[in-house]
Amino acid sequence: ETVKPAFYVIVFIAIALAVYSSSKIKYVRILSVGSSILFIALIVGMWFRAFVMGEGGVSDFFGTAGMLGEYFGNIHQFLLPINDYHEFYLFWWFAWSIMIGQFTARFVSGIRTWQLLIAMLAVPSVAIGVWFSVLYYYHAEGLQIAAFTNIAMISVGVLMVVNSLDSLIRLYTDNLNLTAKRLGQVNYVIFNLVAMIGLTMLFQLDFLRIQWVGALVIALYFSCFVYILAKKRRDVAAITSSPEENILDFHKVELAG
Repeated sequence: ETVKPAFYVIVFIAIALAVYSSSKIKYVRILSVGSSILFIALIVGMWFRAFVMGEGGVSDFFGTAGMLGEYFGNIHQFLLPINDYHEFYLFWWFAWSIMIGQFTARFVSGIRTWQLLIAMLAVPSVAIGVWFSVLYYYHAEGLQIAAFTNIAMISVGVLMVVNSLDSLIRLYTDNLNLTAKRLGQVNYVIFNLVAMIGLTMLFQLDFLRIQWVGALVIALYFSCFVYILAKKRRDVAAITSSPEENILDFHKVELAG
């Protein structure tokens, strides 16, 4: 009970930051790049303390990281929702995939499919693999994590949540034409802040379940697929590349609203 007030304050601040950040695309970009740099710095700092300043050597790191290969030997246990734990996260990622898909379609252009695969799957997977290898070494060797490092971990985690949320807000406000330019900065912030807090409270009331949202998204995917096969099959088959007008000039992002 004593943790709840602080938890709600952190959630409220995260939502408020995300709403304000979403009002300008340059803020979304700055937060995205900044949170990535801070995450990498956190990994490097903890790695250096454990494997350079500590008793462990670089060979210990590679030995720990090599244990990640065991996941591939047990990949069949992660492919299906064989229990409630898997089911929850599967539905969660289905629900989140709409935002990821729209964001990618809108802001990624001019690169080949294999380059997109590397940028969205390979590079993040390497970073996450190194991160969890370092964390596991701390756990296995009983290394103490300093208070400053704990605060840094929490801060980076919150920033990543804020960055994901501001991208989501930016997408649905653009889709619904409820932009800051149309509503005004103050009205935009108030509207989205109330909307996001309201949605958060709905999950707290325990009547809106992620399973329902995930199932709705799966139904939406199948409906879109059937519609494309029935009505837009030739149009989709004729697509050879991204339209030229979709090329994003990042130099203009600095001045974008």
